[in-house]
Amino acid sequence: MLRITELKLPLDHPENQLKTAILDRLGICAKELIAYTLFRQGFDARKRNAVLLVYTVDVETSNEQSILNRYADDPHVSLTPDSTYRFVTQAPKDLKQRPVIIGTGPCGLFAGLILAQMGFRPIILERGKEVRERTKDTFGLWRKGQFNPESNVQFGEGGAGTFSDGKLHTQIKDPNHYGRKVLNELVKAGAPDEILHVSKPHIGTFKLVTVVEHIRAAIESLGGEIRFQSRVDDIIIDNSRKVCGVALANGETINTNHVLLAVGHSARDTFKMLYDRGVYIEAKPFSIGFRIEHPQSLIDTCRFGSNAGHPLLGAADYKLVHHCSNGRSVYSFCMCPGGTVVAATSEEGHVVTNGMSQYSRNERNANSGIVVGITPDDYPGHPLAGIDFQRRLEAEAFSLGGKTYEAPGQLVGDFLAKRPSSQLGTVQPSYTPGVHLCDLSSALPDYAITAIREALPAFDKKIKGFAMNDAVLTGVETRTSSPIRIKRNEHYQSLTIKGLYPAGEGAGYAGGILSAAVDGIKVAEALALAMTQ
Repeated sequence: MLRITELKLPLDHPENQLKTAILDRLGICAKELIAYTLFRQGFDARKRNAVLLVYTVDVETSNEQSILNRYADDPHVSLTPDSTYRFVTQAPKDLKQRPVIIGTGPCGLFAGLILAQMGFRPIILERGKEVRERTKDTFGLWRKGQFNPESNVQFGEGGAGTFSDGKLHTQIKDPNHYGRKVLNELVKAGAPDEILHVSKPHIGTFKLVTVVEHIRAAIESLGGEIRFQSRVDDIIIDNSRKVCGVALANGETINTNHVLLAVGHSARDTFKMLYDRGVYIEAKPFSIGFRIEHPQSLIDTCRFGSNAGHPLLGAADYKLVHHCSNGRSVYSFCMCPGGTVVAATSEEGHVVTNGMSQYSRNERNANSGIVVGITPDDYPGHPLAGIDFQRRLEAEAFSLGGKTYEAPGQLVGDFLAKRPSSQLGTVQPSYTPGVHLCDLSSALPDYAITAIREALPAFDKKIKGFAMNDAVLTGVETRTSSPIRIKRNEHYQSLTIKGLYPAGEGAGYAGGILSAAVDGIKVAEALALAMTQ
């Protein structure tokens, strides 16, 4: 099988033109082409009024070797790589102990799925509720201002990624094709087939709910066990600094020598417990900022020109970065086309924003985080100081919003002019329970406010209208990534506690659904190998 990359065709090309392009590219006649399959479809919108579709295809021919010889120096024609996932081991028939996974976000779920498929019958503990009950609690905050600290956007089955755009693209290098395994399992669980070939796949919240349920069912069918409302309050460690169990909030103890930690980036009480138990933790960089909302139609037109609204292109996204004169970098984060800004706190008396889209991406606004990179130098002293830093900003946002879980907001024009906002313009913010207009200049440190004020006009030069007066900023975005890293060794175990396997976004090793799921698989493999040695 041969793989051809960078086949470019007009946006509205006839169906048979792809086959013709394959024949022309390889210099073969139709009878030499046995079959072809689509591996990836993207688009090139650099010329917005002449958008091109870009294909990667896998081709079966009757003279594969001669074609390879002819195109030996062409990087766009090569053998199709083997993307088959292969299990590293299988559980022994006399398995004496079951591994424990803490957390059911993408990392924990895929770690659990892989371990279950290898026969290890994992026990997966989740402090929150199963996904449909969790959805009710989350909507309780959004619609009624009723907050549940154990069941919200951050805690519960599916993790924080359930209430997001469901993006499945990543910049991680994946030589072992773990990402393909993740996508295949998601499709088996009910995700759209198209995620296997579109260049920027996404699922959306409502579809993710069903997908998560089906992955849970697959784990359970293989002997795994998932327990909800089962918060882990302690890791039990013996005198040799080795894990020997976990203690739950309900008083139950589970004996195990292998714990995979996949708690996500907001399990602040768990981080403190781990630090108190001597788990090596260090502070790491993350980012802070606001959510910004524009009319989706503005973004579509700026990106696609006369092709805006074309069904193959869908709602347009963007990716922006600006390096500021004060040494800070400002960039767009978790851009959600046709989506909404959502309340994402996990603690009472705090306001946190995030973005979410459904599969259709047909809401009126586009939103993304506009965030400033910060480092431990900005919150020195203690490995957990970043958490305290986040909390101060989130508590200030709660106060600025009127202490009702409304979020503080400001029009971009007023933010740039350094004046409070008193009324909305043409852009209606999507955040619920609501947006309280104010002056956001006290919501972030001065260096961050200065950087964002410099970046917005710079972004406007790339996307005309980005700094429009009526665009809305909503604060604050603080959970861009974990503020800590739980260091691990070459065997994926904690540096200081044997048998503890930090994984995913909460441990500082992933950022997003796909990378977290991939990390979960890699760490699960290491745990499985350790259990069979």
